[in-house]
Amino acid sequence: MTDHRSLLKVAEDAVTLARDLIRSAGPLAVKDKGDRDRVTDLDIAVERAVRAYLHEQTPDIGFLGEEEGSTDVGRDMWILDPIDGTANLVHDVPLYAVSLALAVDERPVVAVIDLPALRMHYTATAGSGAYSTQGRMNASGATSLAGSFVSLGDYAVGAEGTKRDQLAITAALADRVERVRMFGSAAIDLAWVAEGRTDATVFLSNKPWDTAAGVLIAAEAGALVTDVAGQPHSLQSATTVAATPGIADELLHLLDVDQ
Repeated sequence: MTDHRSLLKVAEDAVTLARDLIRSAGPLAVKDKGDRDRVTDLDIAVERAVRAYLHEQTPDIGFLGEEEGSTDVGRDMWILDPIDGTANLVHDVPLYAVSLALAVDERPVVAVIDLPALRMHYTATAGSGAYSTQGRMNASGATSLAGSFVSLGDYAVGAEGTKRDQLAITAALADRVERVRMFGSAAIDLAWVAEGRTDATVFLSNKPWDTAAGVLIAAEAGALVTDVAGQPHSLQSATTVAATPGIADELLHLLDVDQ
């Protein structure tokens, strides 16, 4: 698939459907899906609605959702996190997002992130820049860690729940950057690097639905997106770093906490 503009329109319509479902939802039914990890009936409803819409509009493109898995029909794949930041939603914290990307040969080429509670919206297509409702976005001009805001992904739970490395990184950052923040949504972390609200983000436990949309948006806004070893980011990456270029080298050096 090469018509990114028409596919962006499909993605935006799908995310609008998701946003409307979230905004109109009543009380949530919440259940555990793992160690300190929960899912709501709204997560499931949004994923099913978006999956059905995308199948109707693009039947030749596969689908991967966080909650109910994949329908793999080829090299092209829609990747959805129906509500990134479910824990925030459950606790009535407005930091959650719908995150949808189209990947071709495991490379994101279309991305939409929407923050229903904050009325923020972000898009990107490969090679065409990243945009918010305010216009084209550019990563910040920060040039030193001392003046930088850096966000961290949630401390992992369950089977990936070891916190030793992330605690070490948290301590290293706390000694060097202006402020460390934890928003609880990878989509927001990456979109806000793209928008220049923050200067970098780091997370050590992620899945494709966490990052597929956000890494494209951040990269198209001029951020450097890698793993913690400084290797180019892919959908198979276990870790993610997105940073404005002026602090990327300094940040990656700092993240090598065992050196």
